[in-house]
Amino acid sequence: MTTAHLRQVAAGPAARTHITVRGLSKRFGGQVLYDNFDLDLPRGKVITFFGPNGCGKSTLINMICGLIRPDSGEVLFDGKTLRETVVGYVFQNYRDALFPWLRIRDNILYPLRIARWKKADAERRVDELVAEFDVQFDLRRYPWELSGGQQQLVSIMRALAPRPEVVFLDEPFSALDYEATLSIRDKLQQVFQRAAVTTVVVSHDLEEAVYLADYVYLLSKRPTRIAEVVPFDDPRPRTADTLSERSFVDTKRRCLEVFQREVRRQP
Repeated sequence: MTTAHLRQVAAGPAARTHITVRGLSKRFGGQVLYDNFDLDLPRGKVITFFGPNGCGKSTLINMICGLIRPDSGEVLFDGKTLRETVVGYVFQNYRDALFPWLRIRDNILYPLRIARWKKADAERRVDELVAEFDVQFDLRRYPWELSGGQQQLVSIMRALAPRPEVVFLDEPFSALDYEATLSIRDKLQQVFQRAAVTTVVVSHDLEEAVYLADYVYLLSKRPTRIAEVVPFDDPRPRTADTLSERSFVDTKRRCLEVFQREVRRQP
């Protein structure tokens, strides 16, 4: 597919581009990971990245949000730089992401204090998130006193606390058991649906990647490019029944075909 066609498929006639990546390049150990890479991501949608091991899914979102410096290239958020944009990030390893010396409420408040929110406004925002996620555990506890699913839920709440324009999630369920994954996944899609925040998710699970997405961005092997953008427009909230719908099965099959094609592709 051409770059122009990929942009048209990704954005559609009504969507507006939110994240623009131009000329992104990155090498590790002399090996080319990205070379003059272009990307357009639509506003207010859930975008998932899926691709072969080692293709640089996490590296891509880390370059977009500024955690890794690219060798060259430009990233803009609705025409603004990263410094002018409020972003949230949910790390894969929730145990290392939370501050163990801070109570849960203070962990969630942390980005608001860094952003110099007024105390009353910050406290009110935490209360909103507690209600939104229907949190039942005591926020006076410390992270190490919570289960893995509860810790990751706190990480997500902290990422959403400053009302970000874009939220990045790097394999947010990979360290959780299946029960916790189902619970948080359902809460997440409800929250993101209400907030209409642009959401970028890296996933190693194809079923999860399709289930969460408005668009699945399928990546190739190195040097990495966009192999195909596959839309999935089933209504939300999605449920366990979604997994057996013909539209879901067909979309997952198409994604698997592209994935297998790219894995077999010779360099």
